[in-house]
Amino acid sequence: MSLDPKIAARLKRNPEGLVPAIAQQYDTGEVLMLAWMNDEALHRTLTTGRATYWSRSRGEFWVKGDTSGHVQHVKSVALDCDGDTILVKVDQTGAACHTGDRTCFDAGPLEIALG
Repeated sequence: MSLDPKIAARLKRNPEGLVPAIAQQYDTGEVLMLAWMNDEALHRTLTTGRATYWSRSRGEFWVKGDTSGHVQHVKSVALDCDGDTILVKVDQTGAACHTGDRTCFDAGPLEIALG
């Protein structure tokens, strides 16, 4: 099976056929990470309930948590209004970031110069 053609038609992919996917903790709204999906990764995510991404560095699919144990159980998936970003709401087990941090956005806020 492949991605539903109605969903595929809505996607706006980059030249490599990828769409950015934001993983968010479903109950707190915490932004966990950004990864990439192609049609097959999105199809696998929708049909297995496990977040599946395309690894640009390894050139292969990866199911979040298969090697680390830090699983993302998918609660919902949505496309933004333009079809160029996927929001995957998950229940994250353990760290979402490859560094071992809960979120990839734990590196610290950037200073904003106001007024």
